[in-house]
Order: sequence, then C-alpha cells, then structure tokens
Amino acid sequence: MGRTSDAKERLIEAMSELIWLGSYGSTSVDHICERAEVKKGSFYHFFPSKTELALAVIDEASREVFATLDTIYSPTVPPLERIRNEARWGYQHQKEISEKYGRVLGCPLFSLGAEVGTREESLILKIKEILDKHLRYYESALLDAQHQQLIAITPVAPIARRLLAYAEGMLTQARIHNDLAYIAEIEHGFMAMLDILVRQRA
Repeated sequence: MGRTSDAKERLIEAMSELIWLGSYGSTSVDHICERAEVKKGSFYHFFPSKTELALAVIDEASREVFATLDTIYSPTVPPLERIRNEARWGYQHQKEISEKYGRVLGCPLFSLGAEVGTREESLILKIKEILDKHLRYYESALLDAQHQQLIAITPVAPIARRLLAYAEGMLTQARIHNDLAYIAEIEHGFMAMLDILVRQRA
C-alpha cells in the first residue's frame, strides 16, 4: 500500500486529478487506487463509496479556494477592486494548472455538476452549497460598493448571479477550447458589467 499515514490524502488528490482531467463517470475505484498507490481495502476503510470520496475532494478544494477569496475580498480592499482581483487571481490559477497538466481544465465544480445532473443528489447539494457561498463574496463587495456610493442602488443578488454565471461560462469555454484567452477576458467582462452600475449611479 505504500505509506499508510497519508493514504487518505493521496486518495483525495488522486480523485481530484482524475475527475478534473477526465470525468466522474469514467473514474472508477480501481483507477483511483492505482493512481494513489493505495489498496482497494484501504479505500473502503476511509470512504464508503466513490461519492463520499468526491464529497471529500470538493470540501478540500473549496477550503483552499475560500481561504484565498477571504484575502481577496478583505474589507480593506476597495469593493470593485475585489471583484477585479478575483478575476486576475483566477487567470493566474488556471494558467498554473494548465502548465502543470498540459491543458486548460476550467472549473471542476461546474464540470462535475453538469456531468452528474440529478443522478447524484448529495454531490449536487454540495456543489450548490459551494456556489452559493461564492455568490456571497460578490454580494458583499456589491453591497459595500453601494454603501460607498460607487454604484447604483439595486438588488445585488441578480448581479452576483450574473457575475458567477459569466465567469463559469468562460471557464467552461476555456476548457472546451483549451484556451486561456477565455479566462483572460473575465476581468474585462466583469468590469463592463459593473461599469453599467457606475454609469447608472451617475
């Protein structure tokens, strides 16, 4: 089995790479164990099923992302700059990943959610939870921008959803076309959407 002390972590890392590089459906327990160099019995010691391992992967990845977003969306940063800075970080993050794996991978949550559809309710609920939490970063920045009279007073929830939908759409296009240019455009698209609110206030 190799090193037992980090077997669980290696299973999580292997699953993450396999479903991001390929798909959830095409990833079997045998594939995961082979990549992690962990015996099948040990897999089931840590995780009752592939679904439970996928949930652990999502939790681990989201903790890392939200730790970064907590810094990006610090109240000490001007509200609209927070949104711009997330787009810039997202591009750099995807660029590093594409250099590591040899192609653009886009957003694993959107890829996984689109694949499993309604067939894996626990996964869908977890993905919705993560996406809803991401929306709250946009909402907080937009509310602060309104309080500082930087943008027009308008309901922020629909705007936050548009920002996230735009970003996820561009990430998906980048994965399909294997082209970072789509992700590079996200910053411009964000600023164009926010400029409408700035002009409405004026």
